[in-house]
Amino acid sequence: MDKKNNALRVENFVLTSSRDVDGDLEHVRGLKKDNLLIQVASFMHNTVLVQTLKSELHKMFTDAKVVLLKHDDKLRTDLTFYSIAKNVDVDSIESEVLKELYLQTEKKDLSIDAYRNKLLSRYFTDHLTNLPNLYKLRSDLQEFKDFALVIFNIDNFQTINNFYGYVVGDFVIEQVGKYLQENIQEYSIYKLSGDEFAFIIDREIGFYELKEFLENLHKRIKNIIVSYQDIDIYVDFTLGSSINKDNKNIFSNVSMALKYAKEKGVKFWIYEDRMNFENTYERNLKLSGVVREAIENLRIVPYFQAIVDSKTFEVKKYECLARLIDKNEKILSPNLFIPIAKKIKVYNILTKTIIDKSFAAFEDSEYEFSINLSIEDIMCSEIFRFIIEKLKNSKASHRVIFELLESDAIEDYKKVDRFISEVKRYGAKVAIDDFGSGYSNFSYLTRVNVDIIKIDGSLIENIDVDQNAYIVVETIIEFAKKLGIQTVAEYVHSSVIMDAVKNLGVDFSQGFYIDEPSITPKKF
Repeated sequence: MDKKNNALRVENFVLTSSRDVDGDLEHVRGLKKDNLLIQVASFMHNTVLVQTLKSELHKMFTDAKVVLLKHDDKLRTDLTFYSIAKNVDVDSIESEVLKELYLQTEKKDLSIDAYRNKLLSRYFTDHLTNLPNLYKLRSDLQEFKDFALVIFNIDNFQTINNFYGYVVGDFVIEQVGKYLQENIQEYSIYKLSGDEFAFIIDREIGFYELKEFLENLHKRIKNIIVSYQDIDIYVDFTLGSSINKDNKNIFSNVSMALKYAKEKGVKFWIYEDRMNFENTYERNLKLSGVVREAIENLRIVPYFQAIVDSKTFEVKKYECLARLIDKNEKILSPNLFIPIAKKIKVYNILTKTIIDKSFAAFEDSEYEFSINLSIEDIMCSEIFRFIIEKLKNSKASHRVIFELLESDAIEDYKKVDRFISEVKRYGAKVAIDDFGSGYSNFSYLTRVNVDIIKIDGSLIENIDVDQNAYIVVETIIEFAKKLGIQTVAEYVHSSVIMDAVKNLGVDFSQGFYIDEPSITPKKF
């Protein structure tokens, strides 16, 4: 069917098979490529027909707005083209179509109310699940004075999408929506963005009552099984809520509670004003800008701390410690900026910068120098290739020591062994940093071929007053000597500690008593 007037052209097609796609689209190739609204209405969206149609439409009409709608007819897919003769903004094309349809009301079989409802339903309905969406939720919240908002987030949904594909991911979302409707019938379920759902508790509720409510709710909806063909996919939720009376910030508060619950690995979390999540988020946002700016302007730099022979006090090597210098010349420690760098996905640039600058500083030096790497670094193929290329082309390759953080759990020893074997081919050494903390055990040392153990500072700093720490350090040293591994004592902060580690037979020492980190290597 083709209906025209001076401003609006409407063309309708009915498809029953993916074989119909090419034939029907051939009829509309002559349409203008812009000022076009396309509606696809079907019973399901994850069929071959709809996915093929959607893909071809995006190729043919790159600037058109494509809207997916649902109807109850399982046998047909309706395709409707609305072409506006005048130039309009893509975001307002639906409103323009509605206006033109209004002007043609008397000439159409359907009433304007039907057209209005059909078009406006897009704004208030999630067309994958047919549930009311975020805009509808925001609108409905205006009707309540006392309420609580509960948001569900599917655990590991990205893993489901990546492993099974987006068609299966959409199917899971649809089935979860139906499950929640059937099992939480006392509330209206809303579908928010991505893998999140919500509902409103339309009454005043206190913290402890809400906590009990969420505890019981989680029991009701845990361990959902979604069956797709012969596959059983297990779905669990993390919940977030808020007892804050300020409706203006309700979404941000509940989202912060949900994120906190995810980070802590708990079933749910309830936001309270006294938690001051906003301050943390504001600080992280500011830090994100500081980190990006520093990386772009090469103000991630190594600071150098001397490591001496415990017997002779002669400097033998330096550790290269990452520091960030902001635009106000303030120095930030890695504990502040490294977690942020990982979150904003610039950590690899940071690592490569420190490696580059450390090699440059010791290219023509006689000293050994060490660079800290996380297990994440050596598991990353990009960083691995960068290090190997650096070793191939540097005169300092036989003097570099890569310190692996022992506090990181090693899950793939084969990759660690490969890294160690490859860097040693170029004369580099490998150390285990912070040994004696985190995941420490002595079998760890028998599984990785390292040259040096750096004994964790928490053991060294109290060795003069803590007998247990003394015994542990003594045991580590004896074990290392039997394996032919050198030892370094960290956190040597006084002459008493220096004497103690020397008497115990620690090969090298490092700490503020010897040298503080500085932007240029200290000469003795």
